[in-house]
Amino acid sequence: MPSESDLLGELLPRLTQLSAVLTRSRVVDDAQKAAGASIDRPGIGILTALRLAGRPMRIGEIAERQQVAGPHVTRTVAGLEQRGMVHRVTDPDDLRARLVELTDEGAAAADRYVQTVFGFFADVLGDWSDDDRRMLGALLSRLVDDITARLA
Repeated sequence: MPSESDLLGELLPRLTQLSAVLTRSRVVDDAQKAAGASIDRPGIGILTALRLAGRPMRIGEIAERQQVAGPHVTRTVAGLEQRGMVHRVTDPDDLRARLVELTDEGAAAADRYVQTVFGFFADVLGDWSDDDRRMLGALLSRLVDDITARLA
């Protein structure tokens, strides 16, 4: 039976390779171009987070999902707001608070981005069984959650 260090010795190079391949690939760049309007990575990350959430969110929640500091999100949201991609609305649960909401233009840009990324991964995973895709999703979710908890 392999030891823990043997298993980690096999896993770490593959994680490094995955990171390098995705970083070098044109997937994110192509998806950003598809989104249009020269949106930078932080901006498209916020638009995508809002689109995938399917609801307006507070700055703090967006920052938490993006794993960045709130002031970074605030600056990026301000830029997106100036471009008409998002606007702020009153939080119905706390009338003192504001939520960030996609505009139609922001939602369309996020949809184009997501469709490009989903299309890429659908092609990559096209020959995988449904069970394998579900297992990958479950294990990646667990890995990200555990890493996030460890770093907190």
